[in-house]
Amino acid sequence: MAKQNLLHQLQHNSKKRLAVLIDPDSITESKSLEQTLSMCEANAVDLILVGGSLITNGFWNECIKQIKLSTKIPVVLFPGNNMQIHQDADAILLLSLISGRNPDLLIGKHVLAAPEIKRTGIEVIPTGYMLIEGGSTSSVMYMSNTMPIPKNKNNIAATTAMAGEMLGLKTIYMDAGSGANWPVSVDMIQAVSASVQLPLFVGGGIRTAAQAIEACLAGADVVVVGNAFEQNPSLIEAIASAVHALNN
Repeated sequence: MAKQNLLHQLQHNSKKRLAVLIDPDSITESKSLEQTLSMCEANAVDLILVGGSLITNGFWNECIKQIKLSTKIPVVLFPGNNMQIHQDADAILLLSLISGRNPDLLIGKHVLAAPEIKRTGIEVIPTGYMLIEGGSTSSVMYMSNTMPIPKNKNNIAATTAMAGEMLGLKTIYMDAGSGANWPVSVDMIQAVSASVQLPLFVGGGIRTAAQAIEACLAGADVVVVGNAFEQNPSLIEAIASAVHALNN
């Protein structure tokens, strides 16, 4: 997929997609990454997201290099901070944490990152990031110093997404957080999907094909799975098959 084209594809193609989230900080050896990438390629995963709350093991550059060498799947940065930028990526989700009230994550970090992002020339996808209660204290909650939207407050989630759309954001990302006890509810996905005309990413707590299907049928355009695949890469086959079957 050519650069500067991913957002257009998301906006104008109603296909359901699976994105695999790779956190370089969770990779202990390149062999485990090779196994995940092999499963992604074999099962026509649509996107690979790369990022995490922390990058402490020095594997950031090598991780992206290995992904680009191993697969033609678009690589999209999912940055946990303004240092997680790489010129070899195809795009970046420029996240504005619209569910929180931390100004650094609404605009502050973006100002610091903007010159480097522009230098790389990668596609920028302005994204309204909404942290949703997932039943555990996630890294995102701690690092962002923000509270998630309560799991049963569908109206808050819907109006938050609506405001993001009115501000000119191009996608919405609803996230229950890595390793969440439960995924974003079907009711909340439906409420947000009905309130905006934007591509909708949904991630966090999705561990089974059935949960992925539920999210897609509720209105998710892209289902994001990370933690479950770290523990069991073979799940990629089942979940990819389930998501792609909805496009038939």
